[in-house]
Amino acid sequence: MEVKIQSIHFDATEKLQAFIEKKVAKLEKTYEDIQKVEVQLKIVKPATALNKEIAITVAVPGSSFHVEKIYDSFEKGVDEGVDALKVQLTKFKEKQRNH
Repeated sequence: MEVKIQSIHFDATEKLQAFIEKKVAKLEKTYEDIQKVEVQLKIVKPATALNKEIAITVAVPGSSFHVEKIYDSFEKGVDEGVDALKVQLTKFKEKQRNH
């Protein structure tokens, strides 16, 4: 699984990147065939609350899943985004099993 982290308008710290990679790695427990995960981090309006935009795209064979969240911290946004993707991947896996 390839993980690509993009930080727009700022430089992500190594600690933040490690946190994201650790969280995203947990998606493989939900769905094994993940090919690529792209995480985009963006600061929308500096000095306001809820200014951190997180977009996560997961590519699996034959499909892809996308989640966008806006929070006041990247960690919280990534956490919530990964949880939302787990739900999407679980539903996708169940659909595949039923066909």
